[in-house]
Amino acid sequence: PDGARRRRLLRATRADVGLAMLLAGAVNLGMLLLAATNLQGQEGVDSIEGAHGAVAVALGPGIALLFAIGLLASGLASTSVGAYAGAMIMQGLLHKRIPLVLRRLVTLTPAIVVLALGADPSAALVVSQVVLSFGIPFALIPLIRLTADRDLMGPDANRRPTTVAASVIAAIIIALNLVLIYLTFAR
Repeated sequence: PDGARRRRLLRATRADVGLAMLLAGAVNLGMLLLAATNLQGQEGVDSIEGAHGAVAVALGPGIALLFAIGLLASGLASTSVGAYAGAMIMQGLLHKRIPLVLRRLVTLTPAIVVLALGADPSAALVVSQVVLSFGIPFALIPLIRLTADRDLMGPDANRRPTTVAASVIAAIIIALNLVLIYLTFAR
């Protein structure tokens, strides 16, 4: 696209991503605050079902329903962002289109297999998130390098302060993920 159209598309993408991140962050923050203020010291809150039951007992079924809807919305939002990003990567970088049904099957099948084998859903969720964290450096580092490359990005390349800030944030995220991986698997 030409310069004006590209800038408009980048602005729209920033707005979409910013709104999605703000919404997801607000939902997650709300759930954390709800749990921290109302579930401290209660038994059985180490699973999603247990937390839902404890919320229902402590705050009533209406709040428990909102808690469940918040979890579902958060999960659907992250799934759709991941599926959309994967589709864009396949289409834009690899020039391949994968049918929607096949994409859904590829993303859902591992979870269904794990649950069908009788794995504890809460433990499977934790392990899946830790395993996914292995990929963070492989996404962040190339992203920072490519978006700073003037030959590739032209006038839309990140400026030095943005690249430095992104590198510091990426280093912190990667370090925290290494700690998470260690704490999860060193038991």
